[in-house]
Amino acid sequence: MKAILIRGFGPPEVMKVEEVPDPRPGPGQVVVKIHAVGVNPVETYIRSGAYARLPALPFTPGNDAAGVVEGVGDGVEHIQAGDRVFLTGTISGAYAEKALCQEGQAHRLPDRTSFSQGAAMNTPYSAAYRALFQRARAIPGEAVMIHGATGGVGSAAVQLARAAGMTVIGTGGTEKGRRLITGQGAHHALDHHAPDYLEKALAITGGRGIDVIIELLANVNLGKDLSVLAQDGRVVVIGSRGTVEINPRDAMARDAAILGMLVTNASAAEVRSIHAALAAGLESGTLRPVVGLELPLPEAAQAHRRIMEPGAFGKIVLIP
Repeated sequence: MKAILIRGFGPPEVMKVEEVPDPRPGPGQVVVKIHAVGVNPVETYIRSGAYARLPALPFTPGNDAAGVVEGVGDGVEHIQAGDRVFLTGTISGAYAEKALCQEGQAHRLPDRTSFSQGAAMNTPYSAAYRALFQRARAIPGEAVMIHGATGGVGSAAVQLARAAGMTVIGTGGTEKGRRLITGQGAHHALDHHAPDYLEKALAITGGRGIDVIIELLANVNLGKDLSVLAQDGRVVVIGSRGTVEINPRDAMARDAAILGMLVTNASAAEVRSIHAALAAGLESGTLRPVVGLELPLPEAAQAHRRIMEPGAFGKIVLIP
């Protein structure tokens, strides 16, 4: 089979399509024929070598994919050959025509959900769910602002927050993006380039402030976020591309909290809770992943360049 291999950390071009042996399932494992692969920013950091935990070389990147189960190993009880599945991790890497994974990493994909949408589930929706419910402890009735709500994590957070009964404010830099935000369920979509957008966000809450802010670019926004929080407000930092200066008094005055978040820090119980919630959301139709761009697997380098550009619109997916 064909797979992307990285033999040395570096720019996008280090990803090369190579012929590798087909995986074979061992006990408790399944092999999935991949129909779509989800691309995430974290994979660009790993590929470049700028990540805390790096895999041994050579390796095939990627954790998110969707496809059809081709084979199962001994002891597999809940998945069988022919099942449509989305993956929440792999053993062998997802940027490939086939992937080896543990049975618990494969989850049934409803017929109404496309393979590309299934590939858009794991990392974005897991990050959004963990940020909202496991870190911020968001509850129905609270006001939530999602900075950068047009990308994979942002649109996931909009859908999850709306389904949970929150007042949802999303920000986007283009008119097209703001239409996407409201189309995914946000009550309000604000232009984060406008100088008065934070005043508008405050006005939406009647001046009370925002209870939870999901922050995807903390190095730009965190200092301003603290000034519009409600009493006991929380900012969950999902993404940052540098350092930032804040005024601690803005947090002190509100008893506010700045919470960091990595999906990989979730406990085993938290991971099970996340995956159960995502599978239920797909089954009920409340979660509808947005796919913004599909590219052939050999164009993985272009996908890595595109995902780091501003103005993200939905999820980037590779098609083997």
